[in-house]
Amino acid sequence: MAKSAKPKAKKAVKKAAPKKAAKKVAKKAAPKKAVKKAAKKKAAPKKKSARKPNAAFMKPLTASPALADVIGAKPLPRTEIIKKIWEHIKKNGLQDSKNRRMINADAKLKVLFGGKTQVSMFDIASIVNKNAK
Repeated sequence: MAKSAKPKAKKAVKKAAPKKAAKKVAKKAAPKKAVKKAAKKKAAPKKKSARKPNAAFMKPLTASPALADVIGAKPLPRTEIIKKIWEHIKKNGLQDSKNRRMINADAKLKVLFGGKTQVSMFDIASIVNKNAK
């Protein structure tokens, strides 16, 4: 029985060898440059159009007297109002040194913050909503 098992194994190896050789020949026959070009065509995404800003953010708002003391009297869009408030905070060093999320009020901001000495930076948007129309 041992003799009959060995020749079968040899035949299996001989049958597998031509398939491997055929694959190697096929790889050599295909030029590498053509493969790379095909891959580049598939990977190229389509360009998206530029994102347009929402018109509601660009609408000029008039500031209340308390807000006008900080940012100025002329009408500004909501985004610019937030920027001006942050410029005032940074210029006067009003951001809390231990907890950077908290804003300490100076004389101008205390009126704007409704008498609070400290507010969270996330409350600034709601403060702007109350003080700009």
